[in-house]
Amino acid sequence: MHNLNELLQELGVSKVKLAKYLGVSRQMVYNYLTLDSLDKWPKEKKVLLLQLLDIKDGEDETIKNVVVDTEYLMAVEKRLSTTIKVSSEVGSYFDLTGLNKDDKNLLNDITFLIKEKLTDDDEEGSSAIRYLYYMLQSMENVPEIKYILGYMAKTNGFIPPDEYAFNEDKQFIFEGILYSALTLYNNGGASKSKLAESHKRFIQEIEQKNEEKLSRTQQLNTVKIQALRELGYNDINATNATEVFEKIAEIQSRKV
Repeated sequence: MHNLNELLQELGVSKVKLAKYLGVSRQMVYNYLTLDSLDKWPKEKKVLLLQLLDIKDGEDETIKNVVVDTEYLMAVEKRLSTTIKVSSEVGSYFDLTGLNKDDKNLLNDITFLIKEKLTDDDEEGSSAIRYLYYMLQSMENVPEIKYILGYMAKTNGFIPPDEYAFNEDKQFIFEGILYSALTLYNNGGASKSKLAESHKRFIQEIEQKNEEKLSRTQQLNTVKIQALRELGYNDINATNATEVFEKIAEIQSRKV
């Protein structure tokens, strides 16, 4: 099975794609690949894999002798795409206009993974997906999120370590800092007692930001109420929205 895993990696066939091709969950693919022989796979799944790789049997020697050239790689990708029917599922829920083929594939793979995580009935998995959602919402205002994602993609072997999709200098520096921090964490060089004071400051800073945000929200609500009163409206709707927002801006300018 070691040779099979290496071949799939060389072909760029991810666990997500293989799961979709075989019609099973990603976890089931992991389970299959930990078995010591293809003969222990369900017969129909083994046949599908052999068809994908265009080989007669799953013997280690057969897999080891597969030559991965451009023609073979493209043939495997074609068989994958034909079977999976990329984006058909996502396309029924989302307007994919404006997305190129690669982005459609990416959206399809992400949706497949998220759905799988949420149907596992795992509270931690659900929380992780929720936090990921918050990260995506914050990405435009917090560029370090992109650097974190890049770092994780590199350490797990999905992209080369010298790939810099964002600001190269900042990403380089951030990766060095993050590597040092995680090395310290993984080697037991950090403890809860040593970091208690630092974590306390972390909480205080977040609470201060939340208080400032709440204060700004309350101020905006006060100004909105004042604007509605001055204009003689009870609420904001599609008809008066522009007028109300202009009045809000006017009231705020009075206080500058």
